[in-house]
Order: sequence, then structure tokens, then C-alpha cells
Amino acid sequence: MNRLFAAGETRSTSGRFAVVAALCVAATLTGTSVRAESPLQALRHYQEHEQWEAKLDDTLRNLDQIRTNQPTLSAATVVHIENAISKYRRIVSNGGWAKVNTNGRNLRLGSWDSSVVALRQRLVTSGDLDPELASGQRFDGDVDAAVRRFQVRHGLRPDGVVGQAALIALNVPAAVRLRQLETNLVRVRAMSGYLGDTYVMVNIPAAEIEAVDHGVVRSRHTAVVGKIDRQTPILASKIYELNFNPFWTVPRSIIRKDLIPKMQQDPQYLAKNNIRIFDWHGNELQATDVDWTTDEAVKLKFRQDPGKENSLGSIRINFHNTHQVYLHDTPSKSLFTQDYRFDSSGCVRVDHVRDLVSWLLESTTPDWNRARVDEVIASGAREDVKLATQVPLYLAYVTAWANDKGVVNFREDIYNRDGLNGEPVIEGPQVFLQ
Repeated sequence: MNRLFAAGETRSTSGRFAVVAALCVAATLTGTSVRAESPLQALRHYQEHEQWEAKLDDTLRNLDQIRTNQPTLSAATVVHIENAISKYRRIVSNGGWAKVNTNGRNLRLGSWDSSVVALRQRLVTSGDLDPELASGQRFDGDVDAAVRRFQVRHGLRPDGVVGQAALIALNVPAAVRLRQLETNLVRVRAMSGYLGDTYVMVNIPAAEIEAVDHGVVRSRHTAVVGKIDRQTPILASKIYELNFNPFWTVPRSIIRKDLIPKMQQDPQYLAKNNIRIFDWHGNELQATDVDWTTDEAVKLKFRQDPGKENSLGSIRINFHNTHQVYLHDTPSKSLFTQDYRFDSSGCVRVDHVRDLVSWLLESTTPDWNRARVDEVIASGAREDVKLATQVPLYLAYVTAWANDKGVVNFREDIYNRDGLNGEPVIEGPQVFLQ
């Protein structure tokens, strides 16, 4: 947020009037006005911005407080979902919440619009805004705090702006949210038993990873998971190996769907991305040896050399499965900042992957720590490490849950498994793949 004072400058009363005077002088010199404000109005608006900034500081602290170290898959979560179901049944029986219509405009701090009234009422109904603040057309600091809280609960960037993504989430009917909670109660209950002293859980709809250590979330990692047409599978397995500075062998599905079309568009695509071609006897071929107008390439092996542009980044995390998927680093870090993180071909990309890998090694394999992880990656040398103790991994599908702070979370049913247009798809306990 813009400040009228530079960093380190005093905020005394005399300083405030100096700012007001400067605004008035600037308006006179330019032949315009600052919204035709008098010095008193300018001071009032400055004080209002000061209050908003203080409110924002409080809001950011409160957002940190609503997060929890409680694992999503736990008996405690089952209880919290049951409590949330009772709450949402009351909301539905009282008529749910009204639709918010912004008429195509983004609403943010400082907006003055009739649609803010509906927004306030919507946020009150879901418990994000104090009922005493239900009226008013001004998007003030209280509404900003409530919107950010709502965004966190729905897996959106908490920027306080009611844009398209926030508006879509706001207008999902309460009855649909109730159905999500009921469906996911069955899912979480089925996986709320003993999952291991330490384990990793990927929540696919949330595109988030939890590293759990004796019932406490040690760290959370933003993830990128499979596209709608290339879904990340739901399974239980065990992590058994780490590859540092790995090669990437291009899966057959990607050769057919991506690599062949790219080579048809740009014959230098393989060379630009350090991808080499081999037949299955180990003989290296040239791109000119392949007929790219056919599916001939699907019968060959394509391998990307280690390096900064390698699609797996610096680390690959292997677990037992029949889908040819794994967890890995990525050179495309910008995707982790997006609300929509369903962009892979089924594998799971991990933000801050070194933290996760260091924890896996420290928990299972002697003589490994973060310093050694960094050293191996910096060397650029290929190194494979078998975990002395394999770590359970769960790729789960949870679109609604609640935590020990009473915060109810929802995510988009990206793979249409909640059965909102039909019967829900309920996944029971998975058999470990070894």
C-alpha cells in the first residue's frame, strides 16, 4: 500500500499538516485539485489510509493465526468437519447466502459501491465478518480483512481484491459447500487412522503438500499437480529414493501430446532444451533421423540432460507406482504463485523442495543434512540416494475440511470427484504400492 511518508520519516501532527499543505500547493501549481479536497478533507483521507495500514498489519497477523499445524488427515479433522457440517446445515436452513454481483468491476480497499452491501452480508453469513459490520457501501479495512480471510480459506492469494476468482468462490451456494463437507467427511474418516510416524501427504485439489512428523505438520509446500486431462493419481505409496541433478526421460504420453507438436513447430526445440534422442539399444540419434509427421518418435527414448533448464529441476523424489509419476523440483517457479496450479502431466512439482528433501533424509538416512543437500546440488553431479527407511506417501483428494481453530476450508473440485452433479466418488483407504 502506498504511504504518504517515506520509510523512517516522522508521523507527527505537524508532519501530517505538511503533507496536506503540499497536496494543496501541488493542486494550485498544476491548476487541478486533489479531488477538490480541502486541507481538512485531505487530512481525513490521510488519517483513513493510516488506519487502513494499521488494520492491514493486524489482518496479516490474524491470517497467520488461522493457519494450523494439524494434519488434514487426522481423527481431529474428522471432528472439526462434523462441527462445520452442523454450522453449514444451519446456514442452508436459514436460506444460505445471497449472490454477490460486482457488475464486472473489481472491488478492493477504498471502493464505494452498492455491491459492497451484498458482499458484507455474504461475508457475515460465512463467519468472515462481524455481524455488526453487515451494512455499508464502503470497502473499508474491516471488509478487506474479511475478504483476505475468505481467500485464505478458499486457497486464493489473500490480496483483498474481489476479482473473478474470489467472486466465483463467493457465489458457490451454501448447499453445495455443505455437500462438499459431507462428502469429504467420509474421505477423511477413511484415512484418519495410523498413517505412519512420519509421512508426506499431497492434497491434490489444494495443490499443497504436508510433511507430517508424529502428528504435527512440520512444513507445508505449495505444489503444482496434474491438469484436468492428465490427472495426478490418488494412491498410497512409499518414497524410496531421491535423484539429485537428475536426467529426465520424457514419458511416452508427453512425447505424443507435446514433444511431437513442438518439433513440428520448431525443429530446434530438442537442441534448445538439451534433449537427446536414443533408440532402445542405447544408440544416439539426431532430430533429422526422425519423421516428425508420424508417431515414429513414440518408439524412441528422449532424455533431457541435468541442468538449470531440466524439467525436473535439481531433485526428483521417487515413490512406488504404476503411473510413471513422481514428486520433483522445477525451473518454473512462477507457477507456485498462481491460484490455479493444475498444470503438470500428472507429476507433482514441489515448492521449496530442498526443505522437504532435507527433512526426508534427516528423518530416515544417516549422515545427511541440509548442508549436504545444498552441496550435492551445487556440484551438478548426478547422485541417487536410497532412503534407509521408506516414508509413506499419500496422494489424496480433499476439497473441504476444517481445523482446530474453527476455520473451514474449501477447494475447487478440479477433477469433478465430489459428485455434485451426480453420485460422489468416495476413495477409501489405499493399499500401499511397493
